[in-house]
Amino acid sequence: MLEEVERWLAERSWSAADRPLDQLLDRKRAAGTTVSVVLPALDEEATVGEIVEVIRRELIEGPGTPLVDELVVVDSGSRDRTAEVAAKAGARVVHRDEVLPRLPALPGKGEVLWRSLLATTGDVVCFVDADLRDFSASFVSGIVGPLLTDPEVQFVKAMYDRPLGDAPGQGGRVTELVARPLLNLHWPRLAGFVQPLGGEYAVRRSLLERLPFPVGYGVELGLLVDALHTVGLDALAQVDVGVRLHRHQDGQALGRMAAAIYRTAQLRLSRGHLVRPELTQFERGPDGFVPRTYAVDTEERPPMIEVKEYAGRRVA
Repeated sequence: MLEEVERWLAERSWSAADRPLDQLLDRKRAAGTTVSVVLPALDEEATVGEIVEVIRRELIEGPGTPLVDELVVVDSGSRDRTAEVAAKAGARVVHRDEVLPRLPALPGKGEVLWRSLLATTGDVVCFVDADLRDFSASFVSGIVGPLLTDPEVQFVKAMYDRPLGDAPGQGGRVTELVARPLLNLHWPRLAGFVQPLGGEYAVRRSLLERLPFPVGYGVELGLLVDALHTVGLDALAQVDVGVRLHRHQDGQALGRMAAAIYRTAQLRLSRGHLVRPELTQFERGPDGFVPRTYAVDTEERPPMIEVKEYAGRRVA
């Protein structure tokens, strides 16, 4: 590990308990900083309601609050009751296609996160995946904390244990098999991030609006790498929030995710083009193995500050 990374780990890795909520509220009020929490959601009726309820109860309506000024669920086409459950629990629900309607939406998580910048107004934007179980408000307060207390910090990732069933530390398979090797080999200054692909992170809007967004699963790696090049390592940080429990995807879905992440890395290494941006996987059928070919996410959205609707809102 680079000496710079060892120093960064000592200086920019914290625990959620290091910044009590009352301290954060004092700093937030003094600075006048506003905080938006965004939950990208697709068919998450089983979990999104509890997450919204916890955030509202402890960070919006609790004593001395609000820490969170805006709680938005961006629904990307759920076929279940995600939108209804989220609204009933107290979130403002926005459909992906209602944001920037002149531009047809592309499928993918990154597309939803990118559009959420137009659907929110907070100085700090905090992203939280909508499939978390046993959710704790520290997932939000922990990663927002450094942005309220340290003006030099601009991008904060959550770090946590990720069990796979009863096996501790065995979650995050794409992280260990794809993202961590890529980062260590090509961006060794990011080798200190425990959960580089984690969906829980908080960023100053002034940085987010300057970054391009891969539309699919590569968004977390892309934002992290681009943030490093834009503001430097010392503006990045991570906070330990405990344990992350969520729904795990099957091996083939993870393969598609890995391909998108590799593609995102490749673009940042060479800004070149894949000859064949597809991934072929195999499923056993009645007559043997059957190939299934999937497109790999290749689209990226430009920095939001370049979008005329967003620029117009800033002027207004």
